[in-house]
Amino acid sequence: MTVVALVGRPNVGKSTLFNRLTGTRDALVANRPGLTRDRRYGRMDIAGRNVAVVDTGGLKGDEGAMSEVVTAQAHAAIAEAALVVLLVDARDGRTATDEEIVADLRKRGAAMLLVANKIDGVPPEAAVGDFAALGLGAPLMISATQGRGMAGLRDAVADLLPDDDLPDESAAAPGPRVAVVGRPNVGKSTLFNRLLGDERQVVSDEPGTTRDAIEAPFERDGRPYVLIDTAGVRRRGRVSDFVEKFSVVKSLDAMDRADVAFVLVDAREGIVEQDLHLIGYTADAGTGVVLVVNKWDGLSAAERADVRSGLDRRLVFAPWVPVAFVSALHGSGVGSLMRTVDEVHAAGTLETSATALTEILERAVADHPPPSVGGRAVKLRYAHRAGSHPPTIVVHGNRTDALPASYVRYLENVYREALGMVGMPVRISLRTGENPYAGKRNELTRRQRLHRKRVIRRDRGR
Repeated sequence: MTVVALVGRPNVGKSTLFNRLTGTRDALVANRPGLTRDRRYGRMDIAGRNVAVVDTGGLKGDEGAMSEVVTAQAHAAIAEAALVVLLVDARDGRTATDEEIVADLRKRGAAMLLVANKIDGVPPEAAVGDFAALGLGAPLMISATQGRGMAGLRDAVADLLPDDDLPDESAAAPGPRVAVVGRPNVGKSTLFNRLLGDERQVVSDEPGTTRDAIEAPFERDGRPYVLIDTAGVRRRGRVSDFVEKFSVVKSLDAMDRADVAFVLVDAREGIVEQDLHLIGYTADAGTGVVLVVNKWDGLSAAERADVRSGLDRRLVFAPWVPVAFVSALHGSGVGSLMRTVDEVHAAGTLETSATALTEILERAVADHPPPSVGGRAVKLRYAHRAGSHPPTIVVHGNRTDALPASYVRYLENVYREALGMVGMPVRISLRTGENPYAGKRNELTRRQRLHRKRVIRRDRGR
């Protein structure tokens, strides 16, 4: 597939243009330079062709050591792009940084299209004359925020794209969506890169390096997957920066959309309260859960025993969650993670007949009958499948609204164990059968009415 890369210095509107071209709101946008750090891929339609568009971090930014890795990510996008859309700021005019970027792109032999963004309130003649010194001809004038000039930009991109396009792989059946979630600096991006076999994400010892949820399709053993790297999620009370708040929202949204989530924890710190909250949130969203203990290779035998003991103690509320011990940096234990994903994803399909589900229900009720409420028994009659991912089972009976929550959890555990649904939350939906005679009077036959009159006369005569 043809790749178009969006490049430029920080805060010229690359992420806003990315969202406009792809028709999404995937890229995080804020009025802050250096917000984008990783490569983000999307798809756009250009003259009937499916084209990949790549959002990149700002070139020649001033983020210290972080600027080097962000620039490396942008250069990787440039290397695979058939066309580089160089975005400049019409309000700021031509800058020395723009000139440096153009010189660097020329050295790399990149095909370039100059686009001037933020044209609102800027005289077109002044902008054209200012940027002519870059030697790329007159820039296309657009406003990514307002959508002005988008048709002309698409036409210009279509004219510059090569004809020998690679086959479109977008029609391939998407595989399970796997989100990598956890607290900051536990190794999410390192694991993401290790699984992809490519340095797709910026990795740093600095917490909060990843700011957006980045998706990447890949294959393992011939099966497709979509991997999602997310920003670290801290306790709500520690989140004050507005960018981090949006990053957390993106991470939570990724958990909602994923089929399976790797909840990553640092083996040196053990599992903490925030990790348990993430497991609970993921399960409530109906997403399969795999607890991944990272940095395992750096622990001694005694430390490993302490970590295992802590996991057994703190995961008592979710014994169905599988645990994997890995080193994302060195790759140990990572190879078996996708097999675990396959097991969890298969458990979420719940391809089981209503007869089998009812038999499991009958055994569960026989082993542990539901408690009576108000002196009246709660009767559970039959069950059937209602959905998958998460697997949902509908249980029919009478007075099911009075069934205690503890008994519902008992049914969830029974079904999970009976069906071998490892790593997958189970939802039980209760239905109470309606009384067909509710609100109706019992109409007496003629014989019953005559008998009733005789009884009344006899009683009055006494």
